[in-house]
Amino acid sequence: MAKLYFYYSAMNAGKTTTLLQSSYNYHERGMGTLLFTPVIDDRFAAGKIASRIGLVNDAISFDRAFHFFEYIEKIQKTSPKLKCILIDEAHFMTKDQVMQLAQVVDNLKLPVLTYGLRTDFLGETFEGSRYLLSWAEELTEIKTICHCGSKATMNARIDGQGVIVREGEQIEIGGNDRYIALCRKHFVAGKVA
Repeated sequence: MAKLYFYYSAMNAGKTTTLLQSSYNYHERGMGTLLFTPVIDDRFAAGKIASRIGLVNDAISFDRAFHFFEYIEKIQKTSPKLKCILIDEAHFMTKDQVMQLAQVVDNLKLPVLTYGLRTDFLGETFEGSRYLLSWAEELTEIKTICHCGSKATMNARIDGQGVIVREGEQIEIGGNDRYIALCRKHFVAGKVA
């Protein structure tokens, strides 16, 4: 039975590595996958999903106007081996796109595995995350740790000197140079180490 899955975490928990491993597992068993990544995430080459540990795979780039259901429906008609859809950085999706993925599950009978952040650097949900948390049948937290050893649940944005930034646009692409995962206590206190 196909389901909509949302694997969420704070930064640097291994979401992309887990996504790429899941795709590999399908391919190892002779089944096809479609991988998607947002155009806005320009840290790596366009149309590539890359993990911090060096795994890389081709992906289809999407923007806010991309229509997942229409695209996947066309592919499914000519690719009988297609068995799973995987979305990296799913928090960047719109409400409509999350609904389209729910339609992929319900109408095309394909499982959809989405991976993303639950909250931004201010502790607010992203649009995509809000609706995935509401509509996905399966929610799984991928855990990571704060510098204190407690579970990290928050994403702090830092400046060039490692100081927490508390204002700015919700979306600012970056990796370890711009973000650090913290427990709630250290996020509120503003302690990065």
